[in-house]
Amino acid sequence: GEVQIVDEFTGRLMPGRRWSDGLHQAIEAKEGVKIESENQTLATITFQNYFRMYEKLAGMTGTADTEAAEFNEIYKLDVVVIPTNRPMIRIDQSDVIYKTEKEKFAAVIEDIVARHDKGQPVLVGTISIENSERLSELLKKRGIPHNVLNAKHHEKEAFIVAQAGRKGAVTIATNMAGRGTDIVLGGNPEMLARQQAQGAEDFEAAYQQALEHYKPICAREKEEVLAAGGLYILGTERHESRRIDNQLRGRSGRQGDPGESRFYLSLEDNLLRIFGSQRVAFVMDKLKIPEGEPIEHPMISRAIENAQKKVEAHNFDIRKHLIEYDDVMNRQREVIYQQRREVLAGENIRETIESIIEEMIGDMVATFCPEKTQPEEWNWPSLLEDCFNQFFFRPVLPEPEPSLTREQLEQTLFEQVQKRLDARAEEMTPEVFEHLMKVLLLQAIDTKWKDHLLSIDYLKEGIGLRGYGQKDPKEEYKREAYQLFMDMMGRIRQEVVQMIFRVQLMREEEVERIEQEERKQRLELARTGGPAQRQQPKVNPEKI
Repeated sequence: GEVQIVDEFTGRLMPGRRWSDGLHQAIEAKEGVKIESENQTLATITFQNYFRMYEKLAGMTGTADTEAAEFNEIYKLDVVVIPTNRPMIRIDQSDVIYKTEKEKFAAVIEDIVARHDKGQPVLVGTISIENSERLSELLKKRGIPHNVLNAKHHEKEAFIVAQAGRKGAVTIATNMAGRGTDIVLGGNPEMLARQQAQGAEDFEAAYQQALEHYKPICAREKEEVLAAGGLYILGTERHESRRIDNQLRGRSGRQGDPGESRFYLSLEDNLLRIFGSQRVAFVMDKLKIPEGEPIEHPMISRAIENAQKKVEAHNFDIRKHLIEYDDVMNRQREVIYQQRREVLAGENIRETIESIIEEMIGDMVATFCPEKTQPEEWNWPSLLEDCFNQFFFRPVLPEPEPSLTREQLEQTLFEQVQKRLDARAEEMTPEVFEHLMKVLLLQAIDTKWKDHLLSIDYLKEGIGLRGYGQKDPKEEYKREAYQLFMDMMGRIRQEVVQMIFRVQLMREEEVERIEQEERKQRLELARTGGPAQRQQPKVNPEKI
């Protein structure tokens, strides 16, 4: 078994997704399944910066108008509303609100039963799987046949949605966003025929026969459904976003069909509990509304819409804040990915390595040979030691004469390192050496970038606390992220150069022989229970 995340908005499974910071492992331990290791981020980008990489950007959706301001601010895109093909005759009723959730669900069940009895199809929208299961239990008690659309019935989804417009059909869905399949009033004869023909020896013949059978049935049912008022949308709670409510409503009244929608709410709903329920509760108390009686007033709908606008504005601020931080990372990302592309293209790898060496020599000379000091005052032993650590050989240094300049010293060192580089290329053949430099550079960029992303995550987590020290968290983040990036670039340079001068290429047979020896020693150690007399190999090469 494994722990899989369910999308709280669509009710769909999200395979491959895992929670971070040990939360997923804690749930795996609690559920008694195998505990997998923590994932590490290899690459990251926000949707906003991903979309902004396109030269031309456009989109089409039925519910963009509520987010027009965000599209304009983030992507500089205007939202244009296209008129409907046929007049929209769906009736959107005012919201009804109850004091408690229990009263609300009782009223919802009564409404569903009444609509079902007159043959009108009902699509019930809930915001959680828990609520959809609760409604399902209540409908079972009343003997109302229905379908539940959530993560537990994911494979039947297309069929359930396609048949949600049949006479008297009751469908409960966690969220209709992105469900794809259109709800056909009277039912979809093609899908009914396909389901009946499954498993038949001659599928095509069975399908055609079933299709001829269902076509008149669905046509007759469509007329009855239209007479009953079309598809009825019943929302059991308002979402934080008006967009998702509009997506649910938009399932009814398509292509000029009749339809109706209504939302049932209670003061115990999340949205009203957090935003603005006091005012509504005050009105209900003043009007002395008895238990079980709803309040239905345009003021209520306005209060709820204002609550949703508050949440949307809050969420927009979070996304805007996220982009401002990610823009810092985006510049770093562009630099690293450009370097990667150049390495993968395989152009001028030797030149790239030589420019890295030149930078390193410049840094070393700046460290051990300070400006405005005489050559005899320079730290020659440390310079020699650092050259050995970086380039794996001790260069011949010039005499510390007064006329010696730092530029001359840099040039002398660079020429000697270049000769050493040529010698390495001769040892391996130029083609192999070129490939080795490419592999080492890619390896260093990838591992160091991965570590950098982790460091940036830790920085982002605690940066907000800088505000308590009267510092601007955003400016502090920019400064520290830049410092982390420069440190990473330094580590990439250092690792690549050190590996180029140290790595030993070996034949596969030789590597296998050493591995076999190590296996034998481990077996000996396990058998005797004491330290085996282990002979260290003379060379411990890096394996590429």
